[in-house]
Amino acid sequence: MNYSGGQTPSSNGRHAVIVGSGPNGLTAAAVLALSGWQVDVYEAGATPGGAARSESVLGEGTISDLGAAAHPFGAASPAFHYLGLEDHGLEWAYSPYPMAHPLDNGRAGILSSTLNDTADRLGADGGHWKKIHRNVVKHIDQHLDNVLGSVLKFPKHPVKMAQFGVTAMLPAQNLANAAFASEEARALFIGSAVHSATPPTKLMTASLGLLFGALGHTRGWPVVVGGTKSIIDALLNVLNTHGGNVHCGHPIESLEPFRNADAIILNQTPKQILKMPGARIHNSSRLAKWKYGPSSYKIDYLLDGPIPWTNPDVANATTVHVCGTADEIAFAEAEVAAGKMPERPFVIVCQQQLADPSRAREGRHVVWAYAHVPRGFVDKRASALITAQIDRFAPGFRDRILSMAEHNAHNLEAWNPNLVGGDITAGTAALRRIQPRLGPGLYMASASNAPGGGVHGMPGWWAAQAVLNDHH
Repeated sequence: MNYSGGQTPSSNGRHAVIVGSGPNGLTAAAVLALSGWQVDVYEAGATPGGAARSESVLGEGTISDLGAAAHPFGAASPAFHYLGLEDHGLEWAYSPYPMAHPLDNGRAGILSSTLNDTADRLGADGGHWKKIHRNVVKHIDQHLDNVLGSVLKFPKHPVKMAQFGVTAMLPAQNLANAAFASEEARALFIGSAVHSATPPTKLMTASLGLLFGALGHTRGWPVVVGGTKSIIDALLNVLNTHGGNVHCGHPIESLEPFRNADAIILNQTPKQILKMPGARIHNSSRLAKWKYGPSSYKIDYLLDGPIPWTNPDVANATTVHVCGTADEIAFAEAEVAAGKMPERPFVIVCQQQLADPSRAREGRHVVWAYAHVPRGFVDKRASALITAQIDRFAPGFRDRILSMAEHNAHNLEAWNPNLVGGDITAGTAALRRIQPRLGPGLYMASASNAPGGGVHGMPGWWAAQAVLNDHH
C-alpha cells in the first residue's frame, strides 16, 4: 500500500530517500518535503509507523499501542510543534495525574501536574522535591532546547545546561537518598530515572528523573486519542500535503538503486545499517561498537473493569511505575543488567483508557504494560511475574483479566527490526548517541541518534537539518 501525496516535483531539484517510516523517518521526510524536496519513504511493513503503531490485538473494538504508549517528550517536541501535528488531527489526552508509584500498605507517590501540588503531597520531602526540580520546571523550554539538541551543536543555553548538569550527572539513587527521607519521594524519582533502562546507581541517571518530573509538572504525560498511531497519521498528513510519498511493503535490500539521490536517510539502528549493501560509511567503527540495552517483555491486558489499585489515587494516573521501594527498583534493574530475571521486576503500566475512552467498549478496559528483562530473555515466566507485581498493589487484578497479548524479545524484533533483542530504546540512554552524518549523502535517524529514544521525532529532525545544511 502506498501513502502518496502525488508525484509532486521538488521545487529545488533535490530528491531524498528515507528507509523506514517510524516517527523519526517520517519527521525527517516531512521537514524535507516542507523545504521543497521530493521525498520517497520506503517501508518494509504493510503499514507505516515503526514502533508507533496501534492495533486491535485484544479483539474488535479495542485499541492497543504496540510500542510506545505515553508521550511526555512527544507533547514537548519542537519537531512536532514545527510540523503542526495538532493541525493535522493529533489530539493529546491527559489524566488527573501524569504518573503514580504505588507502595505496599496502600501508600503511593503521586506526580501531580504542578510542582507545588506534588510537593504538598510529599509532606516533609516537599521542599526538597521543589528545590531539585524548580530550575528545570521554571526554565523547561530552555532545558528542552538543550537536551533535545544535536550531538554536534553547542548547547543553545549553556548556563542552563551547566545548572542542570551539576545534578543530572549524579546517579539517581544517590540523589534520591540524599534529598529525600520518604519512600514515596525516592520511588517517585527513581521510577522515572530508570526509563533510561540503566540501573539508577549509574552516573547520569538522575537526568531522566529530573526531566520526567519537570515534564509532568509542565507538559504532562499524555496519551494520544485513538492510539499512538495517530501521531503517525498526522505525520503522514503533513508529508502527503507537501507531495511526499510512502511506499509500504517495499523492503530495501541495497542502497545502490538510490545512488543518484541527493540524500539517503536511514531510519534504522547500527545493526541494520552495517548489513546494508551500498551504505558508504566514513567510519563504521562507531556503529560496530554500539551496544544495545536490555530487553523488554510486553503484555497487553483486556480487563472486565479498571485495575483495583489499593490506593485510589493511582487509578487516576495514566502511567504507573510498579516495583515497590527505591531499593527494590535498584535491585531489579541491577539483576537485569547482570543477565538475571528479577522475581519482582520493574514494570511500567499505562492506563490510556483513563484519558482516552476510545480504547475499549464500555465495560472493558485495555491496559498496556512492559517490564525490563535481561537481554534476549523470552521465558514465559516473565508474564506471571509481571502480573504478580501489578496484583501486589492491586489485589484482584489477575481475576479481572479476560485476555492477554504477550510479546517477548524475539516477537518484538520480528515485528520491528529496530527493536534489536527487544531493546525498545536502541541503546541505553547513558550512551553517547551517534551523529546523523554517516558518509557522503548518507544520514541516520533513529533512537540510536541524539537525543535518543521516545516518540518525539528529534533524531529525524536533526538528520533533516544536517541534509539541509549540507545542501545550503
